[in-house]
Amino acid sequence: MSDVEIAPTHDWNGDSGTRWAANLARLDMMLEDFGNAALAAASARPDEHILDIGCGSGTSTFPLAEQVGAGGHVLGVDISEQLVEIARAAAPADAAVEFRCADAATAALPAGSFDLLFSRFGVMFFDDPVAAFAHMRCALKTGGRLAFVCWRGAQENDWVRLPMAAIRDIVEPVPTDPTAPGPFAFGDRQRLADILAAAGFTAIDIAPLDTTISYGRGSTREEAVDDALDMAFQVGPLARALADQPADIREKASVAVREAFAKRPGATSVLIDGAAWIVTARN
Repeated sequence: MSDVEIAPTHDWNGDSGTRWAANLARLDMMLEDFGNAALAAASARPDEHILDIGCGSGTSTFPLAEQVGAGGHVLGVDISEQLVEIARAAAPADAAVEFRCADAATAALPAGSFDLLFSRFGVMFFDDPVAAFAHMRCALKTGGRLAFVCWRGAQENDWVRLPMAAIRDIVEPVPTDPTAPGPFAFGDRQRLADILAAAGFTAIDIAPLDTTISYGRGSTREEAVDDALDMAFQVGPLARALADQPADIREKASVAVREAFAKRPGATSVLIDGAAWIVTARN
């Protein structure tokens, strides 16, 4: 799918950041299996120092802090001021964690100081991914680890495929470059491997993860489908595709997308297919 519109990176301090913050509970439920798999692959250890890239509201940062314990430290960085503030407010007073509003691709990072670079869907938005990963690798200790989860292709992920296919005959698709910065920039496995190798990483492993996503929820089937529809209109490419459309077009799109979600199984949530890469590498 090459017609998925992607939010520009700078918008994380604008509408995209605001929408993400407003839908944190929904998004964390959607991403839970992926985040847990990435944390397992990272295998954080007591006393380690970790950089959490694109930490958002700290959903992955806090478990990492628990794993490293009082003798370790986790630095979470994100370009969204809204999300960083939420993370700071949620941080326990005694947690070995710090949050910084910064772009990990260019931020000043202490050389050779981290045991692990980690990310839950936070590394796909770099304008120059080779330069960004090379910059972050300099902050790793010799033998340090990289572990992250990123999306595979849009066509493999129903949270994009279903709503965008549903409105194909209602709103004209906007062609985009699938390798441009955005959620699916690393959908091509070989391209991702080449980027990491060019940045200086070794022992690169890119494993597929397929799982069922709980998208939307409710006490009844109807409520769950309604919630899935509302979430699609709030966050993601559908929201951007319909942002400037008149009310009649938005209503037609709503009917079509709801029908698409209603075809999926699930009693109290809409169950859809999700596909990602679990990536590990060494410095």
